[in-house]
Amino acid sequence: MNSVSPDRYRFIPALALFLGLAASPELRADGWKEGVELPDLKTSGVTGTMPGNLKGKVVLVDFWASWCTPCKASFPVMEELQKKYGTNDFAIIAISVDEKKSAMTKYLSRNPVAFTTLHDSAQKLVAAADVATMPTSFLIDRTGKIRFVHTGFDPDKTKADYIQQIDSLLKQPAPKP
Repeated sequence: MNSVSPDRYRFIPALALFLGLAASPELRADGWKEGVELPDLKTSGVTGTMPGNLKGKVVLVDFWASWCTPCKASFPVMEELQKKYGTNDFAIIAISVDEKKSAMTKYLSRNPVAFTTLHDSAQKLVAAADVATMPTSFLIDRTGKIRFVHTGFDPDKTKADYIQQIDSLLKQPAPKP
């Protein structure tokens, strides 16, 4: 599996604890795990336009960076998933951890996508999620709980896993309002 795990990400969880970021539910430093409810991304400090109402949707949240080769390989697969599943019951939110927004913008201008892209400029959200490998993605069910975590990206295996998992999550009934 090709994955990038730069040394600069090893200190982020400890730094988040030191700065007291763990006090906020969306910025807890114990990481995102299967079975835990996805924190409210609107209060996480990321920049960009959040998608509309995600309630009742299956959501793929992906942390990536423009310098990450496996991340670049994942973008065509995510674009394919977005086209396959549409936007009614499915959404993708790709969160760049690039230090400079210009790096993210440059990459996206050369590789436009139909899914939502946000920027974690202060890298608070990536620290809270306890992401150590790029890319890392979280597949969220219709109730807002994390059901699957993917670390790294293998084009054939990860794509097959995504399809199987998304299909199974979409079969679950949407929660009643």
